[in-house]
Amino acid sequence: MLTNLWLATGVTFFATALGAMPALFLRAISDQRKDLLMGLSAGVMLAATCFSLLIPALEMAAVNRSALAGAGLVAAVFLLGALAIHLANEVIPHEHFFSGHEGHDAARLKRIWLFVLAIAIHNVPEGLAVGVTAGSGRPEIFVPLLVGIGFQDIPEGLVVALALLANGYRIRDSFFVAVVTGVVEALGAAAGFFFVRAAEEILPWSLAFSAGMMLFVISKEMIPESHAHGYAKHATFGLMVGFAVMMVLDVALK
Repeated sequence: MLTNLWLATGVTFFATALGAMPALFLRAISDQRKDLLMGLSAGVMLAATCFSLLIPALEMAAVNRSALAGAGLVAAVFLLGALAIHLANEVIPHEHFFSGHEGHDAARLKRIWLFVLAIAIHNVPEGLAVGVTAGSGRPEIFVPLLVGIGFQDIPEGLVVALALLANGYRIRDSFFVAVVTGVVEALGAAAGFFFVRAAEEILPWSLAFSAGMMLFVISKEMIPESHAHGYAKHATFGLMVGFAVMMVLDVALK
């Protein structure tokens, strides 16, 4: 189980940092390619939500209760996860690269830290999902999700770093923020791991809660941002490819 913990935290951190490294040499990429990468990440997360989180949650929830009752409980917790990330968006001051300021007023915070908080809100659900599956003791759901999220963290780290560069920040600061987002995701993974290990019977509900958080982020943040520059077609094809890749990984790595 400790190996799972190190894998969960290490992959989520290093994949993001690895993705950000090209920003040390590249000053920018086209909006078309950026939207394609964002769509790819969204597709991986969408498939992970379906195949690695919700389907196992539904299967586990149906044990010792009817399929309908289990599905109803999973649906309720799934919606609670979405509500939790919505409330975080409403309360925590943050600023998105394209959609602007959200949350409470934060005049005392530097703008770069508002970006950090926005990315943290985005990345925590991913980290929690990986940590929950790591603590489950079920490699058939942990390994595909770990590989899939690690895969999508690479373009995500690059997009974050390049978006900061486009907003006028220095290369060093842009790379630093991208690395910090990887740290946040790794902390989320550790939290999810210890939460499930403390009470294994909550595993299906933890999976459903993480799925709700992830789907909310995909719908509210990732898809709109990937469509913001007029390249919706490229973003959509990226999403389709990402979804297909994660679906194959989920089957192949079980």
